[in-house]
Amino acid sequence: MAELNNCLLPDDLLYHVKFNVWVRDNGDGTCDLGMTDIAQSLAGAMLHCRPKKAGKKVKQGKSVATVESGKWVGPVKSPFAGEIVARNDAAEADATVLNRSPYKEGWIVRIRPDEGDAALTGLVKAEETLEDYRAYMAENELAECVHCEGFDG
Repeated sequence: MAELNNCLLPDDLLYHVKFNVWVRDNGDGTCDLGMTDIAQSLAGAMLHCRPKKAGKKVKQGKSVATVESGKWVGPVKSPFAGEIVARNDAAEADATVLNRSPYKEGWIVRIRPDEGDAALTGLVKAEETLEDYRAYMAENELAECVHCEGFDG
């Protein structure tokens, strides 16, 4: 597992640094998508998570959900085009699950990418993303802002 400023990046996931999201290939043509530990740390305590409904088509770079914290309101963007096939109703009912368990219980939507496995080629593994995250944090003056506190996975 990769770690940056006490933020964890599990090895079994793929990441899109600019959008601060992770992707888990479910092996059945679908992927789960959620916010990284870094993103939830920057946002702070989550107040609301509103995932888009199943059946909704999304374009690359467009929102699959809106999240709200005490510090921030904004979109969770998809790194590829596809169709939402499920949403995490538990995250909508209690958005703090995004803070407590960003990589397990805190998934936000399940998507079937339009391009299948080819949609995942632009994403990076945990170890490969550390350098990208360091550059992203330096560029956006976030290095001093991000210090994750730990979670259950």
